[in-house]
Amino acid sequence: MSPTFKKIAPAVVILAGSMGLGGCATKGFVREQVAAVNQRVDALDSRLQQTDATAQAARSEAQAASGQAQQNSQRIDQLGGRVDSVEQRMAEAQRKRARN
Repeated sequence: MSPTFKKIAPAVVILAGSMGLGGCATKGFVREQVAAVNQRVDALDSRLQQTDATAQAARSEAQAASGQAQQNSQRIDQLGGRVDSVEQRMAEAQRKRARN
């Protein structure tokens, strides 16, 4: 072996050992971390489902309100025509009275 290799060999062994040992996580640690993440995902999924249900209910109510508004608008148009007709008859009756 060369003298340079003898000087570097212990450093390489220490470096390789520390990389091998320091980078490993135990199964228990990984399970704990995954369990914590899964709990957060489940909580967020539950909140998402609640939000989605609320949004769907709001959409349904908005569609019903829109339909009711259209019906009300049509009814107002019908009543407006009737009011115009009554006003015309009243004006005509007043003209007849004024002539007499």
